[in-house]
Amino acid sequence: MYYRGKPYIKKYEEIIEKILLSLPERFPGLTIDWYILMPTHLHMIFVFNEIKKDLSEIIRTFKALVTRNTKMKFWQRNYYEHVIRNENALLKIREYIQNNPLAENIKFKEFYKDGSDESDPYRK
Repeated sequence: MYYRGKPYIKKYEEIIEKILLSLPERFPGLTIDWYILMPTHLHMIFVFNEIKKDLSEIIRTFKALVTRNTKMKFWQRNYYEHVIRNENALLKIREYIQNNPLAENIKFKEFYKDGSDESDPYRK
């Protein structure tokens, strides 16, 4: 299934989300601050607390687990990263992530820092 010429994540959303949320168990010291699954990509904010692995290993593991469990290749070879250096930058990036699906008028799920999640299929 494809969306705008790219593999459609929605069909595998539960598997992808389960793998994403398992990363802190695989990589002690890693916290997921915020994420949104879009139809063709994923936005996420990781917090590193005395973690012994680097981002590239975490992303490589995530992509491999998703590919193995879905038998689909969703991901580009590379990924885009940005180091968040202060609270103001964090708020701006969270706002960008939150508004990304709104711009496309699609359903989305958010993960909040307190560990709760919120689903609002008609958020506009």
